[in-house]
Amino acid sequence: MRMQGRRVIITGGSSGIGLETARLFLAEGARVALLDLDGGAAAAASLGQGAASQGAAGFACDVTSEASVAKAVEAAGAALGGVDGLVNSAGVSLWRPLAETSFEDWRRVHAIDLDGPFLVTREALPLLRAAGGGTIVNLASGAGMRPLPNLGAYCSAKAGLVMLSRALALEFAGENIRVNAVAPGPIHTPMLERTLSRVPDREAKMQEFLSRVGMRRLGTAEEVAKAILFLSCAESSFTTGAVIEVDGGRVQI
Repeated sequence: MRMQGRRVIITGGSSGIGLETARLFLAEGARVALLDLDGGAAAAASLGQGAASQGAAGFACDVTSEASVAKAVEAAGAALGGVDGLVNSAGVSLWRPLAETSFEDWRRVHAIDLDGPFLVTREALPLLRAAGGGTIVNLASGAGMRPLPNLGAYCSAKAGLVMLSRALALEFAGENIRVNAVAPGPIHTPMLERTLSRVPDREAKMQEFLSRVGMRRLGTAEEVAKAILFLSCAESSFTTGAVIEVDGGRVQI
């Protein structure tokens, strides 16, 4: 029970890595508040109708909106009775050549993947300070560490999130607030499936993904959640400003 008594906000908690993180944290004794566009309905559907009794609650939140984030974090903090941890998992990808990328799409990717963690972290900071410290884990990406073609908006947003994590780790180090990031490689999630559904040759795109992975397979959301758990519990008490790559040995090609 490595998260016994911990109170954690998880954005993007209705599916993929966010959902698996919520499940793992609950199993390890934490109480969680899932922030997602679909809010409570998503939490109930994903974790089952007994979600509330398990220690989970859901709140509607648009991470690109200051007002929505402020309202959701306040409600989550009240429901949990405080906040000891934050996982910024909400994200979106965009596979598109630069010449075909509209400014609206560019801004949307950055708004969700970079502005969102900034807004949620800023709103959660007073709660973490009131708790005497805590942990923040940001979901970056291997694409933010090593670039890929036709993924400029996503690569730049996730690279920004890596640097934001490292900067905040230094900023909050004296307050017992640890900030780290996890950088997944190709992971079998609904977001990846949406990407594959938009390409003309799904199998070719899948082989392209696998060709960059030393282990020659996709990772699972649960495998990423375990890295998030490590960075959110006492086992990583002297770790801050780190980026753990969960990518099966991804190489740059």
